[in-house]
Amino acid sequence: MIDEVYAAPLPKRCPCGGVVLLEQVVPQYQTEIPRRPIYRQFNVHNPSRFKGAKNPVGKVSWDDCQACLDKLNAKAGGQGGKFALPTETQWEYACQAGSTQSYSFGDQESRLGEYGWFDGNSGSKTHPVGEKKPNAAGLYDMHGNVWEWCQDWYGAYGAEAVTDPSGPTSGSNRVVRGGSQGDPGVFSRSSKRADNQPGLRWNDLGFRVSRVPAE
Repeated sequence: MIDEVYAAPLPKRCPCGGVVLLEQVVPQYQTEIPRRPIYRQFNVHNPSRFKGAKNPVGKVSWDDCQACLDKLNAKAGGQGGKFALPTETQWEYACQAGSTQSYSFGDQESRLGEYGWFDGNSGSKTHPVGEKKPNAAGLYDMHGNVWEWCQDWYGAYGAEAVTDPSGPTSGSNRVVRGGSQGDPGVFSRSSKRADNQPGLRWNDLGFRVSRVPAE
């Protein structure tokens, strides 16, 4: 995925119980401006099963994402901040876009097909980014299409709300969010959590880049 999340110093309470420093989410991807997905700018081989100029990259591990981000940050040279995977809290806040319901658009799973690709409408394949409606923040494909890696180790939520939580300090698996084209619609709920080993690659596993501006 190639949307970007921009962090700013304004505390907001996230539905998952944390307080995230995120004032607004601004999409870099525009449907009328084709952009090469970031992963393919730095990796000659496209590992995705479902290839297409605007399809999300799939079959990438968390480790693959870090290698790509290292190259992206080296190329950027620190201009404008640092590129990273979003934390789980940042991801959920961006997905909800102000909503407190099951999906960014409400609780009606029957409307999911307007906003994302899941097993009920995908035809068992991923689709170009931006073909469905964006959420209220202007971000596309937050529900379905491919699961998205987050920066955090997977673990139980803490009992207390914290500011801009970054998850456990260690673990065996990393968080993935968003559901995919091969899963039932309920897996695309904004709060749905899943996890995978950081070296694992599978067809419906991709990522979304965030950027935290320099202080």
